[in-house]
Amino acid sequence: MDSRYSRNATPPLRIQGKQKTVSEAAIESQTAPSVAPAAMTPDGKPIIITASGKPFVVNKWAIAIAVAVGALLEIVDTSIVNVALADMQAELGATLSAIGWVVTSYSVANVIVLPMAAWLGDRFGKKRYFVFSMIAFTAASVLCGISTNLPMLIIARVLQGLFGGGLMAKAQSILFETFPKEEQAVAQGLFGAVVIAGPAIGPTLGGYLVTNINWRWIFFVNLPIGIVATFAAMAYLVPDDPSHRTKGKVDYLSILYLACGLGGLQTVLEEGQTEDWWSSTFIWSFAILSVVGIVLFLQRTLNSDHPIVDLRVLRYRSLWSGCIMSMIVGMGLYGANFAVPVFAQSIMGFTSEDTGFLLLPSAIASAIGMVGISIVGKNIDARLKIICGAGIIVMCLHHLNVMTISTGADDFFWPMIFRSLGTVMMFLPLSLAALGAVPKKDISNASGLYNLTRQLGGSIGIAGLTTLIDVRTTFHRTDLVAKLGANDPQTLARVQAYAHAFLAKGFDPVLSQKMGLGLLDRVVSVQASVMSFNDTFTVTAWGFLLAMPLALLLGKGDAKPGMAAGGH
Repeated sequence: MDSRYSRNATPPLRIQGKQKTVSEAAIESQTAPSVAPAAMTPDGKPIIITASGKPFVVNKWAIAIAVAVGALLEIVDTSIVNVALADMQAELGATLSAIGWVVTSYSVANVIVLPMAAWLGDRFGKKRYFVFSMIAFTAASVLCGISTNLPMLIIARVLQGLFGGGLMAKAQSILFETFPKEEQAVAQGLFGAVVIAGPAIGPTLGGYLVTNINWRWIFFVNLPIGIVATFAAMAYLVPDDPSHRTKGKVDYLSILYLACGLGGLQTVLEEGQTEDWWSSTFIWSFAILSVVGIVLFLQRTLNSDHPIVDLRVLRYRSLWSGCIMSMIVGMGLYGANFAVPVFAQSIMGFTSEDTGFLLLPSAIASAIGMVGISIVGKNIDARLKIICGAGIIVMCLHHLNVMTISTGADDFFWPMIFRSLGTVMMFLPLSLAALGAVPKKDISNASGLYNLTRQLGGSIGIAGLTTLIDVRTTFHRTDLVAKLGANDPQTLARVQAYAHAFLAKGFDPVLSQKMGLGLLDRVVSVQASVMSFNDTFTVTAWGFLLAMPLALLLGKGDAKPGMAAGGH
């Protein structure tokens, strides 16, 4: 802080040509969520007056980095565990279906907290809630790393998800409230780079740690980063004003209904394929729980003067249409980041570390592209950028849907690079168009709902693509087998070629013939699987195409606060 301000001094502050005392400036500075500067430091940093009457230097970019690191930790931990499940299963003695709850528990807890983050921030203070979430998330990460059995690990992952949800939602809303309109594109570009690169960084970092150290280090790595981010948040986030905190009774029933509704829905999406969907009583039970919970939550929320989640922000046309598109982007982003690694490991025989490095170039391209589009695309209509980005993604997905058994890493490089750039062209303008025009008093609620739709979109995308792969693999296998008739000359010639190869290795004729048929069966299965992956890219491309018209309902991305499209 500037040395001109002593601890007990109350210097006059010059604002627009006239003098104001600290107490007068303090009153004025607290009249809006985005506090107007009372003065400036010599290097151009705004100085505001806190509720305690003390001057506070606002370092916008230090705030941005602090909250972006917190969001990055939350996003990376969504995907980093996927590459370590086999090692966890072996060490903890868990079944394959049980170890899947390490992923599910985190996602379920995360989606429950995301829409409540605005209310929690208003009730306890935005800075206090973010710092608490950062500390608790880091502690939960350590608890994950020292877990000695599966129940302990699942409980720790639930805690991680609960506290991580606060980091994600509050990070974006803090950026919107900290930066002026003319700097929003660059600030949201930083946040967008974190969100897009995070899902790719997770498998890369996780694969390296699991291969070279131990699976527990995918959690321990959060400790030093979390400590640094916590101290940065404590030092640079603007102090809370106690008078702005919401008071009154807590609507515990709304929280319960929300937890049942979203928790049940996320459980169905995460476990549906494993449990064979609607043939499972487990899935039916959670589906019913989800529907009942959501209906009761909506009924209670819409009749409340002080709801836990203020759904009235959806009256802004830009926001509700942006939320729908955010869900589509989530499906494409997380779906592609799911399909490509699975293909690489199941068809190409890649290790977890190899798969991570396959995704790394696209993550780097996303980060660079996000910074670039935030700088050079300021004067281009957000809707045009979104449509162009969707078009690029569709072309890349079309290029990917012709994969074969012989597809290699080089075949993925450029399509994944351009897919990342297309996602960047959609993500940043979409955030600005959906949230940029929302009044600042509603931005926390809007940000929570916007991030929730992206998270749910990712879950829907992964669940849908997993089911599609399974169904289409069966379909293509049946079709291929039907074409390989028992008396087909080409089929017989291939089986004989396989059999002769086994004979040459010393196997007897009868066994060689059986092994030749078995090898043909495996070739058919692999080919059917490859064709099913191609189908997933086609379906995802159609999803982006069908979502394009929604861009016309968005704002231009340059609307002034309080003038959101759709109004009331």
